[in-house]
Amino acid sequence: MASTWQFQIRIAASRKLAEALREGRAYSALDPLNEILRAHNATLKSQFDAFMDYVTEAERTDPDNYPLYEWTRASVDNPEKKAKYLRVFTVYVDGEEIYGAETADRLQAELTALIDADGIERVMKFDTNPANNPQPPRQ
Repeated sequence: MASTWQFQIRIAASRKLAEALREGRAYSALDPLNEILRAHNATLKSQFDAFMDYVTEAERTDPDNYPLYEWTRASVDNPEKKAKYLRVFTVYVDGEEIYGAETADRLQAELTALIDADGIERVMKFDTNPANNPQPPRQ
């Protein structure tokens, strides 16, 4: 029996769109994006904010209990990586960061239709198959 993988959609946003999304400001590219998100009961979260949530939680409790703490902390402290992660957003559907193929395929198609230089620059689809994804560092 074949395994059924789950999927995640991420978007790479222009600097202006990323700032508007993170700051809750109006921006022309947001209207069609927000329509798609509403239709799928979806939200966006920047990878930087997700990483910072992880770091904050680890530091609040005990970093030794968070296997990716050192790697994540180093990533958010690296100016080049921070700039990248501020512009990449994960699409959460019904509050979940992974979801079925049908949902992911629909989101990918709809968001890809919005690609332009002032808004969404790229749409990426990832699956949960470990063979297709980098594994966490051993440290």
